[in-house]
Amino acid sequence: MTVLRWTLIVAGVLAIVVLVAWGWGSWRWRALTAERMAALEAARERPPLALPSAAELAALPPPVRRYFDAVLAPGVAPVAAVDIEHRGTFEMGGRWSPFTSRQRVTTRRPGFVWDGRIAMLPGVAAHVHDAYIAGRGLLQAALAGAVPLVHLAGSRELDEGELMRWFAEAAWYPPALLPTQGVHWEAVDERSARGTFRDGPHALTLTFFFDAEGLMTGVRAEARGRLVGGRSVPTPWEGRWSDHQWRDGLRVPTRGEVAWLRPEAEGGRQPYWRGEVTALRYEFAR
Repeated sequence: MTVLRWTLIVAGVLAIVVLVAWGWGSWRWRALTAERMAALEAARERPPLALPSAAELAALPPPVRRYFDAVLAPGVAPVAAVDIEHRGTFEMGGRWSPFTSRQRVTTRRPGFVWDGRIAMLPGVAAHVHDAYIAGRGLLQAALAGAVPLVHLAGSRELDEGELMRWFAEAAWYPPALLPTQGVHWEAVDERSARGTFRDGPHALTLTFFFDAEGLMTGVRAEARGRLVGGRSVPTPWEGRWSDHQWRDGLRVPTRGEVAWLRPEAEGGRQPYWRGEVTALRYEFAR
């Protein structure tokens, strides 16, 4: 048997092995996604149907009152769940890589599952789950769904960091920010206010920012866990939202950027996610 023939045989075997591993990784990841989506649904509760009275809305800090006036159509019901699809770029090791994702969010009990694909090599993507389910956070990534890269769970810092993401992203499901849904508001100034929210043992406060029209332009946390060398380092964090559009009676941002706030970074900011919403499908409480 010639060397060329042996080479072709070995190459063929390796190609079959790679295809089998690839197929197994995709199947395994789909199964994990279905399992986590099912757990998210199992933890759901019925959101309160009551909307704030005129007196309750009038008592809110002025920027928050203007926000609800600007983003809620008259009579819109609380959001029970929403499916969101994104595309954009994600910063990894100094390089921006394209991603696509789909995300399922529930508002009561608060939770989400983000299922993303981040391009790592030509034709090869990292499959990523970022989730908050029944009070527990999760971050898992695997190359092609098969080769483990990251798997974090079980720490209070991660749990609260993922709840923080849910709270910050409520700009996409603004009825969840109403006081009747459990958010307490206090004024900072004419363009910002602090919102406080609790889920089980986790309580957190974020600062929300608004423009002259009342639209939410950003959100900031004084400390969120940033993964450095396998450990969580509390770091100031912010999200910026733009390009607000009406969707099913809600005016929501369709573009965003999130960043760590670090003095040593250029301009004091280290962006790591830039994306746009490509689809929104709401389930309203009835």
